[in-house]
Amino acid sequence: QLQFVESGGGLVQPGGSLRLSCAASGFTLDDYAIGWFRQAPGKEREAVSCITRGGNTVYSDSVKGRFTISRDNAKNTVHLQMNSLKPEETAVYYCAARIPATVCSLTRQYDYWGQGTQVTVSS
Repeated sequence: QLQFVESGGGLVQPGGSLRLSCAASGFTLDDYAIGWFRQAPGKEREAVSCITRGGNTVYSDSVKGRFTISRDNAKNTVHLQMNSLKPEETAVYYCAARIPATVCSLTRQYDYWGQGTQVTVSS
C-alpha cells in the first residue's frame, strides 16, 4: 500500500521559510507525478504545486516565485521550499501522487494522499 510521510511543518513568523518533505514508503515516487496541496480551516483544499518524474513543475499563482518544489529520486522524497510565508497560508499541507508520472496538474484528481503536516504562520 502506498504511504507518504510528510514532515517539516511547524510555526513560523510571517516572512519566514519552511521546507516540507514528502517521503514515500512502499513504492517508488519516480513512478508518479507528485503534488502539494493545502487546506485551511473552513476552506476548500487548494492545489499549490506539482512536479513530474522529469522535473517539470507547475505552481499556483498565489505561490509562484516564493515556493519551489523539487524531487530527490535517490531518497524517494519530494520537497516544497516555502519562502516569504504569509499568515493566510496557515493550513495543513498534503502531498499526493497521481499517474502518469509525466503529467503534472493542479486540477486533475490525485490518487494517493498523505496525512498532512501543519504549517502555522503567525507572529
